[in-house]
Amino acid sequence: MSENISIDTIKKPIAEYMDLFEPRFRLSMKSKVALLDRITHYIIKRKGKQLRPMFVFLSAKLTGSVNDSTYNAASLIELLHTATLVHDDVVDDAAYRRGFFSLNALWKNKVAVLVGDYLLSKGLLMAIDNKEFQLLQIVSNAVREMSEGELLQMEKTRTLNIEESIYFDIIRMKTAVLIAACCAVGVASTGANEHQIELARLMGEKAGIAFQIKDDLFDFGLGKKTGKPTGIDIKEKKTTLPLIYALNNSSGSQKSRIINIVKSNSKNDKKINEVMEFVFKSGGIEYSQKLMEQYTNEALAILDEFEDSEAKTSLKQLIKFTIEREK
Repeated sequence: MSENISIDTIKKPIAEYMDLFEPRFRLSMKSKVALLDRITHYIIKRKGKQLRPMFVFLSAKLTGSVNDSTYNAASLIELLHTATLVHDDVVDDAAYRRGFFSLNALWKNKVAVLVGDYLLSKGLLMAIDNKEFQLLQIVSNAVREMSEGELLQMEKTRTLNIEESIYFDIIRMKTAVLIAACCAVGVASTGANEHQIELARLMGEKAGIAFQIKDDLFDFGLGKKTGKPTGIDIKEKKTTLPLIYALNNSSGSQKSRIINIVKSNSKNDKKINEVMEFVFKSGGIEYSQKLMEQYTNEALAILDEFEDSEAKTSLKQLIKFTIEREK
């Protein structure tokens, strides 16, 4: 099981590329403006597990060798994704990101928005300067869908009466398209054909959906090291898969009562616990776990269409890691 496998072990076939990637990525954000350099240094310092570049490099090795185009692909993903995160923190008025102060908390909204714009422009220019038009198209489509997913969620969650199909539309666009893009650009960077690129994209999308369902389950305390208070999604009126399943499989009066609690009592811990207990009793957790495993297995089945290699083994472990992680 991947819970016993460290990120360093999974990273082994691409460790040298990951080590070279960090200074290249840092260079891609370079600016003559001292304030920007200070902020981008802060961004680099607080990087997480680097799962996205890992998906890019491991996917590249499924169909060929890592090359300059692969490094460009990983940098493009990170630049455009970091830009969206910076803007998201402004939109959400978030003070923290991964346990660190957000840019808007430290430098205020105006600076954060401009930094996001700068990172976006750096990504676009890097792709154009290196004539990476195919990679730019894949990543730009992902960023467009991520924006649409955020807006669709805002539109639909006001009523808290979400169908499961709409939930999957939202998480596919908000979360899964980025992992899908990582896998697609990795394979595309090696000169792979359209069929292979589409297979990689679909594999990443399935893995990304499973990843988001795992995040939903964290809210119900299913993870020993999440560091995330249980019930926080409910307090923020977010409709996650366990809650949607529970609501759609309850009586009309019970459903109305739960929706009313989420809408009106989001700061009342006793009421939030009532909602969580309702979800557990309704089978929402088991149902979500079952679907998470289903999407993971579908991603692994697609991966099996590629030739066996050390990178393929690591990619299998990485996909499993995304659903077996504890935070």
